Amino acid sequence: MSLLAPERPVRTHLADPPARPRSRWAALPVLLVAVFMTTLDFFIVNAAGPAARRDLDAGATAMQTVLIGYGMAYAAGLITAGRLGDLYGPRRVFAAGLALFTAASAACGLAPDAEFLVGARIVQGLAAALMGPQVLALLGTLFPGADRARAFAWYGATVGLAGTGGQVVGGLLVAVDPAGLGWRTCFLVNIPLGAAALLFAPAVLPRGERSVPDRNGLDLLGAALAAAGLIAVVLPLAAAPEAGTSWWTWPVLASAVPLFAAFAAQQRRRTAAGRGLLVDPAVFRERGFAAGLLCIALLFGASAGLTSVLAVGLQDGAGLSPLAAGAICTALNAGFFATSMHTGRLTGRLGSRLPLIGAAVLAAGLAATGWAAPATGTSVPLGLIAGLAVTGAGMGLLMAPLTAAALVGVRTRLSGTAAAVLGTVQEVAGALGIAVTGLVFHQTLGAGLPAAGDPRWTTAFRAASVLLVLAASAIAAVHIRARAVRD
Repeated sequence: MSLLAPERPVRTHLADPPARPRSRWAALPVLLVAVFMTTLDFFIVNAAGPAARRDLDAGATAMQTVLIGYGMAYAAGLITAGRLGDLYGPRRVFAAGLALFTAASAACGLAPDAEFLVGARIVQGLAAALMGPQVLALLGTLFPGADRARAFAWYGATVGLAGTGGQVVGGLLVAVDPAGLGWRTCFLVNIPLGAAALLFAPAVLPRGERSVPDRNGLDLLGAALAAAGLIAVVLPLAAAPEAGTSWWTWPVLASAVPLFAAFAAQQRRRTAAGRGLLVDPAVFRERGFAAGLLCIALLFGASAGLTSVLAVGLQDGAGLSPLAAGAICTALNAGFFATSMHTGRLTGRLGSRLPLIGAAVLAAGLAATGWAAPATGTSVPLGLIAGLAVTGAGMGLLMAPLTAAALVGVRTRLSGTAAAVLGTVQEVAGALGIAVTGLVFHQTLGAGLPAAGDPRWTTAFRAASVLLVLAASAIAAVHIRARAVRD
């Protein structure tokens, strides 16, 4: 018996009966509602934050924790959530996460003070983590062949719609102020969506076999060590744009080393004892998974890095108002949404060539964006808008194919773990992309904050763009190497 295998029989997804075509597509809206809600909540708080701070008389630290706490809980819980999906089945864990997310959204909307809101947001993040790996695992299981490309195209489009519309939806809800609820509506809007998804989930999601799961399969100590290590890496990087480099940044980052060392040692002891591991190393040997992880890390790092320096460049460098800067950024969102809706059809035509085309489009868009960086405080070149649209189109061409390519060769018993690792890599890569791109940007900008229209803004933005173009080019290089290995 393999040391990585459960010691007792567990319910496995391999025996699940194949879903009929109609029932497969009936499950898709339920899964996408969960994706939409959890993605929207990353961004909608940016619009609700100022009003919530005034209403709750909260300090800056508390509201920063409201913003960051969700993402930290999400990143820290993904690996454990993936393991739970492997042990108990993605359907059950998804339903539990959906119910918890809906309840936590109600708690956020009814929060009497900032401390309560922070706690509810952390629970929201954990609930989102429970759902995230299960959505990807269920999409991979339910949709074989050409249908998988279409399903992941809808997944990518949903992520793009929620991400691009988050601040817009939040702003509208706060402005309209239904029932006098103000910022609370940004959280309460999840209740009808979550309730509807919970109502239909039992009828449309596939059922697994019923049996007693392996109690040694869930490694709680390993989960705690891995979560602590991830938080030690991601928290300083995520907080840096708002808080800058604080006294605690380097000690917290340094603490990740002993935490991950302790995790590795603990996993070795469990292996020697023949007990289940939190992350089965076999998942990294699955066909195309490691290369897919690297490509997705580069994509998410480049995307997060661009948006972070773009906001600063447009407002402080070009002298635009937040509303005007947001309007410029819609070009990026529009390009993403336009192409992500067609990746299913394009995958059928182009196959493995689509990621190469997407990487080339992304690199070209980033180069054009950097070249057209605003150099005056009074106008924004049309070339910048065009460059952002092309950049968004490249991102849209890449997201679904890269996600599907990373998971297509993963065996069903490892699908939850693979999806969790994938989600964790996305979160860490995003934070790392912001940190590294911001470092290049601010080092080039120099000390102090130049006035709007100062040529140093253009130089700094172009330097950051060179880094991002290299990341896009690396996606193509890794994909070509992975194809050569497979062939």
